[in-house]
Amino acid sequence: MVASVGVFSLFSTSAIAQFRVPEAVQLYTDDELVRLIRQNTHLQRVRDIDDCQLYQDIQAQAEIERRPTYQFLYGDMLAYAVCYERDVALGVSYMEQAAQQGLPEALEQLGRYYHVGQLVQPDMRRAILYLREAASLGNLPAQKRFAQILLNGHGSALDFEAAYHYLHNTVTADTTEHREIQRLLNALEEKMPTRIVERARLPLNS
Repeated sequence: MVASVGVFSLFSTSAIAQFRVPEAVQLYTDDELVRLIRQNTHLQRVRDIDDCQLYQDIQAQAEIERRPTYQFLYGDMLAYAVCYERDVALGVSYMEQAAQQGLPEALEQLGRYYHVGQLVQPDMRRAILYLREAASLGNLPAQKRFAQILLNGHGSALDFEAAYHYLHNTVTADTTEHREIQRLLNALEEKMPTRIVERARLPLNS
């Protein structure tokens, strides 16, 4: 009589490991996704770490649930061919939907794109509109770019007070950022009447 052989004894441990089903990836929270976007690691996370397992869930959250963080993520994935075939027009459309819902990161990215002409044609008017809105929501990259655009001679003189106001009330522990903010504030002050500077230094929402 032939002794029975356990099925797992027929395979080496390494061979068994190759057949293991990957663990399911959990859907990101909005806070987690915003943190990844701010670190510019959201596309890497979806593609390289999560191996595109969530691409259908991301699309559903963007299309059906209309969550702005997922609209932004889905738009970026389409624009840069991450887990999807590239569709720049549709990708930018979803970024715009996220911006319309007030997501600061989407507003900042679109403002930056219209400023430098990335994916879209350069359009300083649109750049200023997006960046000014993102700056008002506390997005530091937008605040700095908005101020620099004004210093470069674009936009309205009426925007100087707003740009100064946002930067003056920014809080950061990064010394490099602090120096850059101060440089921009000093440059803005040179182009503003003293009374306007004093008014721009008031706390937010005052």
